Amino acid sequence: MRDPRLIHMLKDAGLTAFVAAALGIFIVGFRTVDVGSRTGLSFDYHFADLAVAVVVIFLGRLGLSIAASGLRWPAIALGIVMIAAGASPMTLPSGFLHWFVALGGVLLVIRAAWPWADQAIHATARTPTGRVVDRIGTQWVGRGLGWVLLGLAIVMPFTPFADQKTMDLGVLILTYVMLGWGLNIVVGLAGLLDLGYVAFYAVGAYAYALLSTQHGLGFWAVLPLAGMLAATFGVLLGFPVLRLRGDYLAIVTLGFGEIIRLVILNWVDLTSGPAGIGGIPGPTLFGAVFAETAPAGRQTVSEVLGIPFHGIHRLIFLYYLILLLALVTNLFTQRMRRLPVGRAWEALREDETACKALGINPTNTKLTAFAVGAMFAGFAGSFFAAKQRFISPESFTFIESAIILAIVVLGGMGSQIGVVLAAILLIGLPEWFRELGNYRMLAFGLAMVLIMVYRPRGLIGHREPSIRLHPVASGGSG
Repeated sequence: MRDPRLIHMLKDAGLTAFVAAALGIFIVGFRTVDVGSRTGLSFDYHFADLAVAVVVIFLGRLGLSIAASGLRWPAIALGIVMIAAGASPMTLPSGFLHWFVALGGVLLVIRAAWPWADQAIHATARTPTGRVVDRIGTQWVGRGLGWVLLGLAIVMPFTPFADQKTMDLGVLILTYVMLGWGLNIVVGLAGLLDLGYVAFYAVGAYAYALLSTQHGLGFWAVLPLAGMLAATFGVLLGFPVLRLRGDYLAIVTLGFGEIIRLVILNWVDLTSGPAGIGGIPGPTLFGAVFAETAPAGRQTVSEVLGIPFHGIHRLIFLYYLILLLALVTNLFTQRMRRLPVGRAWEALREDETACKALGINPTNTKLTAFAVGAMFAGFAGSFFAAKQRFISPESFTFIESAIILAIVVLGGMGSQIGVVLAAILLIGLPEWFRELGNYRMLAFGLAMVLIMVYRPRGLIGHREPSIRLHPVASGGSG
């Protein structure tokens, strides 16, 4: 007699595989390639890759169903077989599939064995030692992880793998970390959904580009001006949206971001429109420039330090510069969270009506959140223009706001360390695995789905109050 549960599992796995095949045939199955000006485009087929991926998805879904039904050992055995297949030297259509098969097996084993691990964790947590460890972990693990990441960031340029590509990627990640921390003030702390954050980023970039190229101001002189100008635009955005919440607020901020981009695109006399602004001077080190030869009356950094010129020196300086700006953003945010305005932001996030009842002015609270968040976006924009030495409206599209918002949401709204982890995941991983071609985005999308399924509140999703009036006692409630 046939087991109806097995039939249901097979149907579910088959349907999942069919959907994966239907979606993947246009992503993995074939792609267009340019074979020359005479013949034009041609199709490059990868149906073998698609077939292997569909089989792995079928087996993975079947294994998950088996594990969910309580049959853990068969699921673990299936996962081990997949790991062995991925790790073996057997011929697969591509190297990525070895990783895909092995990773699928690892995830299946973890899922099947997790109930046992979960029971052991809960049993340990009920012991006196477990309660102490849990309390210490809650208070110190996140902080310790932050110090570890900071230490790694500081020593990274001195590591053997710190080549030009790695340094450039590090600068890019830190830029998005700074932008994520700035937006975290608006979205994570104040609870105001902002889809036009890239507008303040653009204001800072164009402020530095125009003031440096047309008025000869240096980076360090323009940096505070760009921040103040972006904060002013943040206040201008805040006034029209004081009475809006949720989706309506998001729509207005999205429109504001598009208005700024279109103004930059069409005000050709000021911004050069689609052509952009080039020849932007980079930041200097106490007046010395990062170049092989210095302009008249100036010195190069190599001449000042007495070292041979190398192009990576500029990247190292930019890396530490954006690291410093990001740390200033973090320290400022942490300090503000402990001030009355920071507590007002968190109260506004939780319940605006209760804020009014407690005497908190929601108008001033929203304006300060928009202004402070926009200020740090202006700083990051100035740095971006100084690094790239060329900017155009194409660098400030809606997709940039979406990426920054995804970093905040994925990391856990209100979590500073979560923003760092999300920026590494969203910005770093696609670049590190660029050699995988189209498969890297497939793996990236799969990672995002898994995180949103198993960590719906973000990588570090908690909303602990910044200040406790009465610390919780070690033995129970305070």
